[in-house]
Amino acid sequence: MTRLHEQIETPLATDAAFAFVADFANSSIWDPGTATSERLDPGPVGVGSRYRLGVRLGGRVAPMAYRIAVFEPPNRVVLAGEGSGVSAIDDIRFEAVGTGTRVDYTAEIRLRGWMRLIQPFLGGAFAKLARNAAAGMKLELDRRAQG
Repeated sequence: MTRLHEQIETPLATDAAFAFVADFANSSIWDPGTATSERLDPGPVGVGSRYRLGVRLGGRVAPMAYRIAVFEPPNRVVLAGEGSGVSAIDDIRFEAVGTGTRVDYTAEIRLRGWMRLIQPFLGGAFAKLARNAAAGMKLELDRRAQG
């Protein structure tokens, strides 16, 4: 398993930051590692909401299915993802700080099958993906804060 952790701060209000990030249909807007993202079911976002993402892996885009496992607005959302040979748990926490929000993002990635053999060698690549996602999230949340 690879555990990634990033933290950002944004002037965007906590409820707005939570609403935007918790809806994983928005992930392709802020995460350069996500080529496509769409919600698969109607209604309000909450526990059980399902998403289909196209995740960039090297030179290809791999499908992943995500669902919201924990939904505690405006403080925490946990998404569980499954794809071919990979599973992920994304635990995203939001905390009001000063006049904005601190976002604390932890992802646990598990490779399965033969891919688990190469996971120890992918730490640097995974860490770069996490840094890029955090930078993209900060940029988009800051942009939304400016109105």
